Amino acid sequence: MNRRRRTKILIQGSPSLAKEMAAEVIQKYQVSEILAPQYGLTMVKMRETAKNSLFYIGEVLITEAKVEIKGEIGIGLVVGMKDDLAQHLAVIDAAYQVNLPISLKWDEKLMKLEKKLLVDQAKEQAEIFKTKVQFHTMDV
Repeated sequence: MNRRRRTKILIQGSPSLAKEMAAEVIQKYQVSEILAPQYGLTMVKMRETAKNSLFYIGEVLITEAKVEIKGEIGIGLVVGMKDDLAQHLAVIDAAYQVNLPISLKWDEKLMKLEKKLLVDQAKEQAEIFKTKVQFHTMDV
């Protein structure tokens, strides 16, 4: 599972799962903190649909953390002021970079959570479509 997909699942899903996964790594392996969680700003890109060009819509507050496990660096970036989550994501990322045996069993948990998120998203979209106005029926 790639970094982007894994991070998206952990952020949108359960922060408690990220905490649990990071705790497993911290208990068994030496984790060195390179960069304590700190706040910063990053530019947000958007695509303008008419010309299909990219532009920067503005800045967003992020929390960033970096850790090292066995010489590999893990990065955790999250929107908002979420120090713990950024730290947990960095530990998980480093564990995947090192290919720790513990990280192999996480994929199954993450895929289950991803399926649940997709089902929840489909339900939410169905609720939104129920309220959508049908303009072609208003021509009476």
